[in-house]
Amino acid sequence: MLSPTEKVLFILLVAISLTATYNTFGQMFKIILRGQGKLNFDHFLRRAGEGLLALASQGGIIRHRKISSAFHYGVAWGFIFYGLVNILDVLEGLITGFHFLEGNIIGNIYRLAADIFSILVIIGVIYFLLRRFAAQDPVLSIRENVKLNPKARDGGVWQDSLVVGLFILFHVGFRFLGASIDIAQNGSDGWQPFANLLAGAFSNLSPFALNFGVHASWWLALGLILFFLPYFPYTKHAHLFMGPFNFMTRPERTYLGQTFTLDFEDESIEQFGAAKLFDLEQTSITDAFACIMCNRCQEVCPAYNTGKELSPAAIEVNKRYYLKAHMNEFAAGAEAERPLLDFVLSESAVWACTTCAACVDICPVGNEPMIDIMHIRRDQVLMESSFPDELKGAFVGMERTGNPWQSTESRMEWAKPLDFPVPTVDENPDYEYLLWVGCAGAFNPESQAVVRSLATIMHEAGVSFAVLGDAETCTGDSARRAGNEYLYYEMALGNIETLNAAGADKKKMVTSCPHCFTTIGKEYGELGGHYDIFHHTQLIADLVGKGKLKLNGNKLEKVTFHDPCYLGRHNGIVSEPRDALAKAGFKLLEMGRSGTDSFCCGAGGAQMWKEEEPGSEAVNLNRFAEAQATGAEVLAVGCPFCGTMMHDANREHGEAMQVKDIAQIIVEAI
Repeated sequence: MLSPTEKVLFILLVAISLTATYNTFGQMFKIILRGQGKLNFDHFLRRAGEGLLALASQGGIIRHRKISSAFHYGVAWGFIFYGLVNILDVLEGLITGFHFLEGNIIGNIYRLAADIFSILVIIGVIYFLLRRFAAQDPVLSIRENVKLNPKARDGGVWQDSLVVGLFILFHVGFRFLGASIDIAQNGSDGWQPFANLLAGAFSNLSPFALNFGVHASWWLALGLILFFLPYFPYTKHAHLFMGPFNFMTRPERTYLGQTFTLDFEDESIEQFGAAKLFDLEQTSITDAFACIMCNRCQEVCPAYNTGKELSPAAIEVNKRYYLKAHMNEFAAGAEAERPLLDFVLSESAVWACTTCAACVDICPVGNEPMIDIMHIRRDQVLMESSFPDELKGAFVGMERTGNPWQSTESRMEWAKPLDFPVPTVDENPDYEYLLWVGCAGAFNPESQAVVRSLATIMHEAGVSFAVLGDAETCTGDSARRAGNEYLYYEMALGNIETLNAAGADKKKMVTSCPHCFTTIGKEYGELGGHYDIFHHTQLIADLVGKGKLKLNGNKLEKVTFHDPCYLGRHNGIVSEPRDALAKAGFKLLEMGRSGTDSFCCGAGGAQMWKEEEPGSEAVNLNRFAEAQATGAEVLAVGCPFCGTMMHDANREHGEAMQVKDIAQIIVEAI
């Protein structure tokens, strides 16, 4: 199709574009590799499959914003298919007489797909441009009290969206225009129905005009690609390939949002946690380039939803803009001198995070802003000794008395009101289940009642169990979430030694605390402690299912269940609590945010031990209002932290509901 001169010019432009692209992409990856740790390429074929799945599914975006997600699928799949379209268009331009499988059914299907995807992309991009610039959808903005790069705040994100949107629109639009003009020039093509419709508009043009139109459309469509390729790493459009790459190379975690233990035995390590940009892991740097700035993470964040200074989206946007402003210097080895607390997020935002992992779960490109916060907390606690004063009490309590309540009472006080004995491991070494009571179960009166209910259930079902008694200490969960990794490390090693001595590594464990469940079952393994632990709702559902618990099933009360973040979202345990409630005869009324999409109670991330950061409302009150709106009489919980937060909210609302743990509800139904 091209003249010899045009072919030479095009090849020259390709060479220039690819050279520039190699340079800018090389800068991006040099910067990523300056982070800590490594990108993960082990089990490459499986990881590559995960990346391709993320590309095809677009990170499961359909879960939220369903209308926008549907348009995004059309744009994304169309643009991906256009990779093939562009290659074949180049071949048709350079090889005289080449037409891809002309007259063949595969070629016909290809032209039909190109025609349909062209329309889907054009319609989708127009929708997104109108949504951002005409409708100005508020979910796409970031609140004024959140730290945000001035260029991003002053329209940089919008400019980036405009550049990307117009590039896609013009690239696909000119290619579609060229296909229509080609039909007007060479005759109707039933396999390109939409291009056929447009072709009629050009039917009266002269042969010269038609030929010029085909050539011009070809050059404009492919020229835009050559122009844009080197610019990719500077735009949010990089998410197209960096998102799948992110899913493919990030660490394998035993549960959503897991952080890994620091190596305190390595004396060469001088920095614990992240003070500056390149103290973050390589996968966290990748996050910045993968971010599409869609604000989905911010939309589900409990801190942002209650007016706090934290926006997970702003974390990635700020990282991206800092990198974008210093691409050449950082790629050449310059240091990132500015502290993360100077440009990524505020101190208040660092301590507002509840570690609920909603931001990690929802992100369609695999970003983990919560992990960044955990690294910054580690730096603040371990390197700077800077943290909210209220956490000192919890830290001291864990260090001196083995519990954040700083209680010196016996851990067996909870069992005294029971009318049957609760044996320790020494008294019942052949137990089937080791009941991990937890600090809340041992010292918090509301949680003590829950553990008594669980013990009653096990006793009624004939389950042989035992407890550690005063040998049990805090798992270190709150210390870890607060950034005191060394305290967690010491407590974890002590507990592993105690559990192994009690034979727990060869038996089963059960606990009513999702935080203990996660820490013991999913995190101690990294330090050599491997345990088969169950959350009490799992055990209860199993006992009911096996007929070991007879429930009356006649309560017929309306109940709504608040999924604890560390049970539902972090660990995917959603059905078991609901099964138990159904067997007890309760009518379940679901909240809008439930299951893995549950809204946090506000106590996670060590918030239990400190004052909530300033905002427009308390997280627990926001969640309680949602529960109350269901019309349920009973608010069921499955976590001692959630129980405390919901009891507090209920008291503030004048005891509007009954707040009960699943175990308490089941005991009443026996």
